[in-house]
Amino acid sequence: MRIIVFAIFALILSSSLKAQELNCVVQINSSQVQASDKTVFENLQKAVYEFMNNRRWSGYEFKIEEKIECSILMTISTWDNIESFTGTIQVQARRPVYNSSYSTTLINYLDKDFSFKYVNGQPLDFVENTFTNNLSSVLAYYAYLIIGLDFDTFSEYGGEEYFSKAQAVVNSAQSAPDKGWRAFENQKNRYWIVENLMNKSYQDFRSGLYHYHRMGLDLFSNDALKARAGILEGITLVQRAYRQKPGLFIVSLYMLAKSDELVNVFKPAPMVEKTKAVNILKSIDPANSAKYNKILTDN
Repeated sequence: MRIIVFAIFALILSSSLKAQELNCVVQINSSQVQASDKTVFENLQKAVYEFMNNRRWSGYEFKIEEKIECSILMTISTWDNIESFTGTIQVQARRPVYNSSYSTTLINYLDKDFSFKYVNGQPLDFVENTFTNNLSSVLAYYAYLIIGLDFDTFSEYGGEEYFSKAQAVVNSAQSAPDKGWRAFENQKNRYWIVENLMNKSYQDFRSGLYHYHRMGLDLFSNDALKARAGILEGITLVQRAYRQKPGLFIVSLYMLAKSDELVNVFKPAPMVEKTKAVNILKSIDPANSAKYNKILTDN
């Protein structure tokens, strides 16, 4: 009898230590909206929080400490006092570096093509391969994108399934009136992020993610020289992808997330390694050439 009770207790305890994939902090900035009653924004924040954090996005069991740290900031610029909202959504995701307290940014993207309908108090719903509403689709897209990026940093091309799911969200939204989903709208939107990630011509970029993180940053606590070599290999692979299409959007997002970190990584490196890193970084991110020159001049 004691064995049975213990087994049941162990099963309950084990289940309680499992969790959904995301630990997503959600903020709603409604300061631009003139409204006497702003409970709708409080309810919207709660609905988005529950949608991101309580839904199961993959078939994997995550421990509490394994949940992916991310954040969403929705800045509302207009509201019709009924159900229609416009604004921006900023999405950030971070990944812990092995054997350290440091977390590295995977993406920090401000999406300006953001409008949606939301009825106060209404829970959010999402059905795969079906466009239900723009808010749920945008959030699901970013949930899959975040998980895919995280998985790609732990195993080479490990995020394929989730980028494919994000692409399915894009495909299901092609007939929607909302912006951000179609190739012809502009060259820097949700369509192009996942297109770049799934396009076989740019696969070196994703291999670069793996080398940068798993074969680079994660090794710093034990071997800084080997870690920098892994990071150098990572940005070399990113450069190869960039050469396939100069101005590649996903590379721009990558450099936005990594530029300051890369400066700090290579400042203490030997001069030969510094020079090689700076040449690569300036070739794929010329707008920040002055920043990368600091690697050579600062101690």
